[in-house]
Amino acid sequence: MTAATVDETTAQQPLSALLREGSRTEHEAAESETFVSELLAGRVEPAAYLAFLLRLVAVYRALESVGATLAADPVAGPVVDPALHRGPALAEDVAHWWVAAGRAPHALDLDLAVADAVAQSPATRAYVDRVHASASWGGLYVAHHYTRYLGDLSGGQAMGRVLSRTFDLEHGEGVRFFSFDAVPKTKPYKDRYRARLDALPVDAAGRDRMLAEVRAAFALNGAIFQELDATLPGRRA
Repeated sequence: MTAATVDETTAQQPLSALLREGSRTEHEAAESETFVSELLAGRVEPAAYLAFLLRLVAVYRALESVGATLAADPVAGPVVDPALHRGPALAEDVAHWWVAAGRAPHALDLDLAVADAVAQSPATRAYVDRVHASASWGGLYVAHHYTRYLGDLSGGQAMGRVLSRTFDLEHGEGVRFFSFDAVPKTKPYKDRYRARLDALPVDAAGRDRMLAEVRAAFALNGAIFQELDATLPGRRA
């Protein structure tokens, strides 16, 4: 197949397929990090999962803040949806795992805990900065929105089930992050989300920028997981 033919095929691909197929290597690399493997095997301690959640709070605060400013944007607007917001669910989960990690409930100040976690995490700071920078063009923001939220609605569900089994959680306690109460049926929602992606008013250059940003987003996720490797048993903190 010639380069021209490849370019033509890529240009004809729906945007959702381009982002999925074009970032497969980076996606698989992030999912292959040791912290993820240990989490899915049920071998992550409460304190380590708490450290992960506090980093996620910072990332989702950035995502949801920038999303609010771009709600009327012609590119970002079609995917921005408060039904996906993870802020309140993450706050509940942090409260659960804070106690599970042996900390006193009255000592939890979420803002302070997140600030401390971010101060110790160059990877999280880089991720948050990149999300804020995506406000410069809606397509860049969509790349981050797609990477996080569609992942949460897909493979993220497996993490919730593993945590529930490993720690014998009841009534969804500690895994609210994985429960989308405002999205009762995830499969139809994901189908509609992909359809909205495919209909975005983005030219070929814009599609390339979005794919590059999705790849970057997966790399940023992977960097956070690499940092969290130090929280695993037998690793140097």
